[in-house]
Amino acid sequence: MIAVYDSGLGGLTALREARRLLPGEDFMYFGDTARIPYGTRSAEIIRAYARQSLDFLAVFSPEAVLIACGTVSSVALPMLKERYPFPLYGVLQPAVRAACAATRNRRVGVIGTQATVSCGRFRAELEEKRPDLSVFQAACPLFVSLAEEGWTAPDDPVASAAARRYLDCFLQAGTDTLILGCTHFPLLSGVIQRILPGVTLIDSGACAARDLAAALPGPASGRGTLSCYVSDAPEHFARLAERFLNEPLPRPTLALSRSAL
Repeated sequence: MIAVYDSGLGGLTALREARRLLPGEDFMYFGDTARIPYGTRSAEIIRAYARQSLDFLAVFSPEAVLIACGTVSSVALPMLKERYPFPLYGVLQPAVRAACAATRNRRVGVIGTQATVSCGRFRAELEEKRPDLSVFQAACPLFVSLAEEGWTAPDDPVASAAARRYLDCFLQAGTDTLILGCTHFPLLSGVIQRILPGVTLIDSGACAARDLAAALPGPASGRGTLSCYVSDAPEHFARLAERFLNEPLPRPTLALSRSAL
């Protein structure tokens, strides 16, 4: 069984790609919906939330865990890799490799949560891999709420207004490649592409799913099943998640005790 973990719904974009690539594997999804958004929290709190979530997933003895959260991948992944015995895959390095390969004018943008942008991991990884790059960053915290509310249509007036405000700096900088450093953000790709026509968008969750699929040894060991767990509001999660996955979703199970939150 492969586990996919995110703070909320965004990681479903990575899950969708992982299931497409690995149709014979059993998957488990955990969304820490009681504590979203992670991106406004301190690094210490993000690491604590991630440890509690991985402790929950460890009970199921996963073959691997895809951390489909740009914030956790940026802030907590090295610590998590030292703590757990199963392989952990984050979204940061796969997205960086894809952006380095995609850019033609060496001007790369990164958007993410406030915590992701503030910690500077995407910038550092990009500059280490390609010292010739000019890297531009912007925190887009409202994008998470827009994705969670389902306000993602390319012509949605609220989403469009937020995108124009957040993304104007990339127009001014002439970036030709933009990393979507939060897995919620591909849900707004239509909105983003209207503001940044011609810019290559790097879906960090899909990049991580491809890395995971390439790394797994041998044939699929499951039956293609999917189970879902959330830490709060399973009904709300189910209503939105089914649309994101484009298929019926098993009823989410409420996970983690209230005392652990």
